[in-house]
Amino acid sequence: MTDRLTIDIYSDVVCPWCAIGYGQLTIALEALAGEIEAEVRWRPFELNPDMAREGEEMEAHLARKYGRSAEEGAAMRGRMKGIAHSAGVSLSFEGEGEAPPQRMWNTRDCHKLLAFALEQAGPQVQTDLKLALFRAHFNHRADLSDREHLLDIAAAAGLHRAAAKAALDDADLEARVLAEERQAWDLNITGVPAMIVADRFLIPGAQSPETYVNALRRVAEKTRAAG
Repeated sequence: MTDRLTIDIYSDVVCPWCAIGYGQLTIALEALAGEIEAEVRWRPFELNPDMAREGEEMEAHLARKYGRSAEEGAAMRGRMKGIAHSAGVSLSFEGEGEAPPQRMWNTRDCHKLLAFALEQAGPQVQTDLKLALFRAHFNHRADLSDREHLLDIAAAAGLHRAAAKAALDDADLEARVLAEERQAWDLNITGVPAMIVADRFLIPGAQSPETYVNALRRVAEKTRAAG
């Protein structure tokens, strides 16, 4: 018998550890094929909710927010890229020519589109959109404040472009996104990724595939035992 679980992932599209965590989770779910099936849903968590629309150069952002030097930032990214590679995730620029400087963005519009995708098209299309936004940020160095570009990404993921455009201006949808972000804080989630399995069990941080396998098996056992 296959156990079926929901996994709600609080994350941001400019969070490299969120992309890595999903890569590690994907490896775990492949190892659990036939044993556990999971429905993944993405929940909003803005790392920089007050970021200006024009964004901020990443090195300057890290220095301002965390007090990291350029050398410390480069060392951290080197370690991160090694872990990402093992998770099957690329954080490297994949366009033509020299990589442009990476920037951090205000991601409110991204989260509104992700909420819209889940409501209108379901978890799989939402995941397709999430992965496309990860690629846009990490691999293409795209401007995530550019609504036309975001709508191009949404349409490519299978969403109706005009409906997605209306969603960006939907005050009720934005209020739901903000309510979900407050819910994350109510759950004591202060960093991402953070995964809520079966609506009850928290797995914080980007874990190894083995850790996810063991944790999901324990949740499945507890869920079965609870009837």
